[in-house]
Amino acid sequence: MNPQLSETDPQRTGRQAIEPHRPGARHASHHHRQFEVMGAHANERGTTFTVWAPNASAVGVIGAFNSWHCELLQRLDDGSGRWSGFIEGARPGQHYKYRLQNAEGHWVDKADPYAFRMEHPPGTASQIWDLGHEWGDQEWMRTRWQRQSHASPMSIYEVHLGSWQREEDGRYLNYRDIALRLAAHCENLGFTHVELMPVAEHPFYGSWGYQITGYFAPTARYGTPQDLMVFVDTLHQRGIGVILDWVPSHFPADPHALARFDGTALYEHDDPRLGFHPQWNSLIFNYGRYEVRDFLISNAVFWLEKYHFDGLRVDAVASMLYLDFARNPGEWIPNQQGGNQNHDAVRFLQDLNASVYGHFPDVHVIAEESTAWPAVSRPVHHGGLGFGMKWNMGWMNDTLRYYSRPHFYRHWHADDIRFSAVYAFDENFVLPLSHDEVVYGKGSLLGRQPGDEWQRFAGLRNLYGYMWAHPGKKLLFMGGEFGQQEEWHHERTLDWHLWARPFHAGVARWLADLNALYRRLPALHVHDFEGEGFSWLPTERPESTILTFLRRGGPGDAFAVVVCNLTAEPRPALRIALPAAGDWHELLNSDAAVYGGSGVGNLGCVRGQDEPLHGWPASATVTVPPLGVVILSNRPAP
Repeated sequence: MNPQLSETDPQRTGRQAIEPHRPGARHASHHHRQFEVMGAHANERGTTFTVWAPNASAVGVIGAFNSWHCELLQRLDDGSGRWSGFIEGARPGQHYKYRLQNAEGHWVDKADPYAFRMEHPPGTASQIWDLGHEWGDQEWMRTRWQRQSHASPMSIYEVHLGSWQREEDGRYLNYRDIALRLAAHCENLGFTHVELMPVAEHPFYGSWGYQITGYFAPTARYGTPQDLMVFVDTLHQRGIGVILDWVPSHFPADPHALARFDGTALYEHDDPRLGFHPQWNSLIFNYGRYEVRDFLISNAVFWLEKYHFDGLRVDAVASMLYLDFARNPGEWIPNQQGGNQNHDAVRFLQDLNASVYGHFPDVHVIAEESTAWPAVSRPVHHGGLGFGMKWNMGWMNDTLRYYSRPHFYRHWHADDIRFSAVYAFDENFVLPLSHDEVVYGKGSLLGRQPGDEWQRFAGLRNLYGYMWAHPGKKLLFMGGEFGQQEEWHHERTLDWHLWARPFHAGVARWLADLNALYRRLPALHVHDFEGEGFSWLPTERPESTILTFLRRGGPGDAFAVVVCNLTAEPRPALRIALPAAGDWHELLNSDAAVYGGSGVGNLGCVRGQDEPLHGWPASATVTVPPLGVVILSNRPAP
């Protein structure tokens, strides 16, 4: 679009600059709900436009409703730094931008930070839009608090919408079409939730959505805001929750968006040692500024309220917490105490979580945080950051490093696979095998398994069995459910044809059975965040490549005993400790022929004897298949 200045534009009339915003002035209302007043709000006569630009000399609106000639807004006299005005005839569906004059008299056109819809990329204009939708997910919303409690199973399927599936000619699917296919897929495989990689508008598709320019607008690549609402609505009506990947850590420097919005560093810091992210070539929000915190927290509330998302996965929390993140000495500014902690970011995160959980006590806010920062998922009033859960990046790194080792060398690296139990309950952990682990030359999860073809598939089933039995909620990136061979690339879809191959179909069936047992057996999920739900079980002799552990549920619930063989050598007579004698039923065996295994197992049951072993009251001899995971219970399958 090529908007032109009108005869009344201040650039032509020489209108005097208006006094910039003064620090300390009182702020407007709608705390943490700025989307109710900011941006474009239409009625039957026209549209009211409101924008925050405290240091601009003049602000106007250009759009389809005025032939892209500037109509000036008025600075509000409340000291907020906002400009507002009503334009008659401006109606939903029309495109627009703000035209701002900085203190030096230069003009720039900007997209609306609060726009509910943006022009389809590569266009950058905002669009007036009404967010009305008749929801049909009342039953889900009424029972969400039960489905999403910490004691409930959560098995999350992470999805990038543009590369999950496409039309045969390569065009993107609409949100509505994806919803129908994705709901059926998750139902068949037993996932409880979908996590969407960022869907807020982003000009560069190759950023995967992590370089956002339209924080309140779902990307137009896949449809309208209502199409996204139908997506969430559809999954909810099929009993599947939807989590949104949310990015408050940085934003791109695209000239049409937030960068130097009113001619000054408004949303970011002016000093690049605070305001520029060298790792992602992007800008960092100024969390010390009230209006910026309000913008971001309002955005979080907006997605949860207007789109009924069931949680937010907060991206790159570590980059927010540390002033020296991805920086060399001399490239960052210490805090007032001389440390590297970003106190403004800590306050923002605490305010964010307190506000979100205050509005929506039945959602989840999940931190992607990769360091040992304490109490990330502990309440703010106890000194924590207030998140509900945290990705367990330590578990992910140790586990994938271990599973990538040749089987023979695993004997000398037992600490990698066992260490997670030391800190498993320090936070409320999600175990993530996310998109980050299958890009940039890392290969697919299947491709990282050692050995021949049979061993690679057995190893992948082993990895999933260990993960689903380990304390913590689960997250798996798309393609992992059937053993995608190639690493993920955003420009092509998954290799769905692999489902026709027996080994790949076997992985999918194994994962579906794991999800089903995880949901049905309380011992595998009730105490995911509590130490009383887990104990190591000793074997008769120390075994560095055998993992044997117990999962407990609530009082009266059945036990789950898990045995993992991390090498390709079968163990026909392994004696393990048990919490009780009696019949122990083999609920799952990753080596069953139906999964592509060799069929080694225990004929459905083992007998626990009243023979104490290493302090436990009973024991049994178990056959453990090569690279196999066996799950036993003192009751038949629920």
